[in-house]
Amino acid sequence: MRNTYWLLALSLLPTVLGAWAGVATGITRSLGGGLGLIVFMAGAFGFMYAIQKTKNSAAGVPVLLGFTFFMGLMLSRLIAMVLGYSNGASLVMTAFAGTAGVFFAMASLASVIKRDLSGMGKFLFVGVIVLLIASVIAMFVPSTGAMLAISVASIAIFSAYMLYDLKQIIDGGETNYISATLALYLDLFNVFQSLLALLGIFGGERD
Repeated sequence: MRNTYWLLALSLLPTVLGAWAGVATGITRSLGGGLGLIVFMAGAFGFMYAIQKTKNSAAGVPVLLGFTFFMGLMLSRLIAMVLGYSNGASLVMTAFAGTAGVFFAMASLASVIKRDLSGMGKFLFVGVIVLLIASVIAMFVPSTGAMLAISVASIAIFSAYMLYDLKQIIDGGETNYISATLALYLDLFNVFQSLLALLGIFGGERD
């Protein structure tokens, strides 16, 4: 568990670096609609495949950190949009604090729950697939209401996934710390992204 937490903390550094590079250079500004989806899917699934292939070797950690840099880069488009508000920096910090709060709450809950939560996995996976389909549709049929619903659903699903993944690690269902870190990182990333989108919708202030 300790190795997982240390690697999870380390993985946030390339994410921040990737987000900063994306905002500073504007490299992801043109990645909207179908092109952005293709680049994201190809990069994310390519990296996740490589992580699973190298998780038992010395190359596993560098590949994971490369993935988190890529995810930060992909997140930079949303961050740049939010930073365009006069209170953008505070919204980003609020989303970060909210995500940390969700993580600590789920970690505390996972440590006291005695029942087996392995049955949650199938339902959560179905939820993620439905969420993914809805996100693709919303990308081509923009709607503030749809974005709101997707963001709220995403926070709920990935918070539950965080609890599930933490319980799996505690109970010994996941023993590889690189795979465990990847699962928790994806949970945190999605909760943060969805919180930031919600805060941008409701809390963004123009000068």
